[in-house]
Amino acid sequence: MTHPALTSDSVAVITGGAAGIGLAIAKQFAQLGLRIVIADLGADKIARAVATIAAEAPKGTAAVLGVETDVSKLPDVQRLEVRVKAAFGGTDVLVNNAGIQPGSTILDGTDNWQRILGVNLWGVIHGVQTFVPAMIARGRPGLVINTGSKQGITTPPGDPAYNTSKAGVKVVTEALQHQLRNTAGCRISAHLLIPGFVFTELAAQGRTEKPAGAWTPDELAAFMMTRLAAGDFYILCPDNDVPRSLDERRILWAAGDIVENRPPLSRWHPDYGAAFAEFAKKG
Repeated sequence: MTHPALTSDSVAVITGGAAGIGLAIAKQFAQLGLRIVIADLGADKIARAVATIAAEAPKGTAAVLGVETDVSKLPDVQRLEVRVKAAFGGTDVLVNNAGIQPGSTILDGTDNWQRILGVNLWGVIHGVQTFVPAMIARGRPGLVINTGSKQGITTPPGDPAYNTSKAGVKVVTEALQHQLRNTAGCRISAHLLIPGFVFTELAAQGRTEKPAGAWTPDELAAFMMTRLAAGDFYILCPDNDVPRSLDERRILWAAGDIVENRPPLSRWHPDYGAAFAEFAKKG
């Protein structure tokens, strides 16, 4: 059984929808007959994605709209919402998926951090605050999916700005679902999508062939649909290298740093490496 918002009379807005995970989700929704709006940067890239999605949609190009949007800028997101209303009457499904990962260090200048937080975190906040009030007012079944990351939960060393942004997405999405479920008459649910290793433009890092351990975006989108139907809030995705059991042990160990008063990021600390390896085996 699919989520009640995923019906042929619904409208889905997907940021970062012209490639990777966003495009794969758009195709899944199009196959169900939803009208699709993708928001991204790059007119040519958007046009190619619209054609790809329309090929999956029973109503063809009439059911697909591409809008160039910088989600880090609130006026852009507000203009997107106006375009959606003008084209299709409103929004039932919102996927805040746009993200960047240029790399960072803790002592970077503020410009890089502001760019990453602007897209990855503020882009989600802009989407939620711009679209969700009108979605609630529609009174229809609705769905908000925010793309997080395992790096926002276990916060591994090496890319603190990205980790910070995705940790923020987790907090925002949890708070949103709490508010939605306590809003009288609200028929919208929020969900946190937590991808594993997925071979996308963002993760390719110059590679042209998919590593054996990675999932394709289409595999992730199909898994997401299954877990939405099951009612999961935390859509924790495995990949070809990491099963759910190992993700669970990594998440528990990260929380244990606080409970056990270990050094931060002890999983990567030389004094705790063997202990973590033994802990992980228990999963």
